Amino acid sequence: MGKVAVGATVICAAAVCAEASQVVRQRMRRSGMWARAMAILKGMEQMSETSLEKLRQLADAMNVEMHAGLASEGGSKLKMLISYVDKLPTGDERGLFYALDLGGTNFRVMRVKLGGKEQRVLKQESAEVSIPPELMVGTSDQLFDYIAEALAKFVATEGEDLHPEPDRQRELGFTFSFPVKQTSIASGTLIRWTKGFSIEDTVGQDVVAELTKAMQRKNLNMRVSALVNDTVGTLAGGRYDDQNVIAAVILGTGTNAAYVELAQAIPKWHGPLPKSGEMVINMEWGNFRSSYLPISEYDTGLDAESLNPGEQIYEKMISGMYLGEIVRRVLCRMAEEASFFGDTVPEKLKIPFILRTPEMSAMHQDTSPDLKVVAAKLKAIFGISNTSLKMRKAIVELCDIVSTRGARLAAAGIFGIVKKLGRDSGEVEKQKSVIALDGGLYEHYTKFRECMVGSLKELLGSELAESIVIEHFNDGSGIGAALLAASNCLFQYLDAEELSL
Repeated sequence: MGKVAVGATVICAAAVCAEASQVVRQRMRRSGMWARAMAILKGMEQMSETSLEKLRQLADAMNVEMHAGLASEGGSKLKMLISYVDKLPTGDERGLFYALDLGGTNFRVMRVKLGGKEQRVLKQESAEVSIPPELMVGTSDQLFDYIAEALAKFVATEGEDLHPEPDRQRELGFTFSFPVKQTSIASGTLIRWTKGFSIEDTVGQDVVAELTKAMQRKNLNMRVSALVNDTVGTLAGGRYDDQNVIAAVILGTGTNAAYVELAQAIPKWHGPLPKSGEMVINMEWGNFRSSYLPISEYDTGLDAESLNPGEQIYEKMISGMYLGEIVRRVLCRMAEEASFFGDTVPEKLKIPFILRTPEMSAMHQDTSPDLKVVAAKLKAIFGISNTSLKMRKAIVELCDIVSTRGARLAAAGIFGIVKKLGRDSGEVEKQKSVIALDGGLYEHYTKFRECMVGSLKELLGSELAESIVIEHFNDGSGIGAALLAASNCLFQYLDAEELSL
């Protein structure tokens, strides 16, 4: 019996040792996997480096590309499109003006009653209309007839105090946020549809002419006075509120910038210089590219699998459409190579663009002690549960890396515009310059906004930062289109008066 008992004890001890060894091996494996996951995270941080020196190099590169784009068509990755807007709002605008803002699956119609410098905006009304999916892939006539009919219904709701002056045609500012080759302040041909639209017979056509024909078919007495890009509209809306506005930037799903350039500084401009001596330039800066951009392997993969590989590189690094996707790609690598979420990669984590930037923002800005928002988002989006606090902290750190890089790159772009306009000189430090900002990314992603503003101040230096400021102009593009219609009508009226004299 004694031998049996001793044998049993030996067997039990061996089993305990084996179990202990297995636990040790599991711990070592987990430790190794965690180290690998942190190495991937650290690698992304290193690839995303945005030192002050690198940001200054990027701003200089942006400045060079701006000059090249102004010199000749196709001379730069920046299109530097001439907007034909040479008369920005002054505050003298009076009367009733309409705006149509078409940029996605909804469009907005607006009317604004302006009372000049003393009374400014007397009244403003708007309505939003959804576009039926079948019209997004139908014919040009069908789409524009639908828009014209909605405009006519909106006009029919004019109150007694919101009629145009007797014998005056209603004037419309048309914000059209699709790629257009503009040929005048009130004409432009569609280059291609985006955002789910695919109407072949509109491509190559003047979108103002298409809308005008539709309004005529609906017996709507209205004239398009200004065709504008949404960034140009934001610039106009900003200038109306503050005459110190020199540029506008949109940071939303996509990104773009526009600014006021001296007409004589545009070599590719042909014909007489505008009387104002100025011209608004639509930069299309999302297509900016430079060897100084900290492009990671995740950005390269995203670009290669996108609908427009090789294009819009800057936009793919800083705008709301892509930030969440970059985070997802890094998490996917951590899951595949470091079993970050367990032995199998969660299926939903493999789905491109499943992580939207608003969800990324919510995780990044989670202030709860146990990061419960991060846990909830991981479960809701990817079906991932039972994450440790350590894992959730790593995910917040990843969000911070991607957001910080995007915000600092955006700041470098703005600084590039400031340099192009010569506003970075100490000689003009007392001259206030305002950059009008709009877009959901800037408005709602607080950490992104604060980082971008702080980075711009870092680039400017404390003294210059007092005179060059960023101001948020919410929904500036809609009212901006109406104001540009008003501005052009005002100057046409003044020009007619000069001719009569």
